[in-house]
Amino acid sequence: MKKIALTGCLLITFVLQLCAQSKKVNQQLLRHIVMFSFKQGSTDEQVKAVTDAFAALPKKIKQIKTFEWGVNNSPESLNEGFTHCFFVTFTSEKDRAIYLPHPDHVAFGNILKPILDKVLVIDYWTKK
Repeated sequence: MKKIALTGCLLITFVLQLCAQSKKVNQQLLRHIVMFSFKQGSTDEQVKAVTDAFAALPKKIKQIKTFEWGVNNSPESLNEGFTHCFFVTFTSEKDRAIYLPHPDHVAFGNILKPILDKVLVIDYWTKK
């Protein structure tokens, strides 16, 4: 009888863990893709100040779930002048709505504006 009860408990625990994992797998994430091209004559130091400031935002804005960035290195020459790509993830539109006017995001924009030539932003939902 004890073996049956123990087996039943283990089975229930296993099923609950599978359900929890299934919910995590099906969770949607909001991706916020930002690409920049910089004005002619922008210095390496100015561009570094922009990338450093953007990379510091996840520590300042808790709504950012993940962050990565990089510099274009595609051999296809289809980047239309955009050189830097930033990939920011949120779990909700509410989190993005907090991020956009956030004082630290606005301060970042003030560092960016003097050397920004063009910006392209695309947001989309994906499954985790």
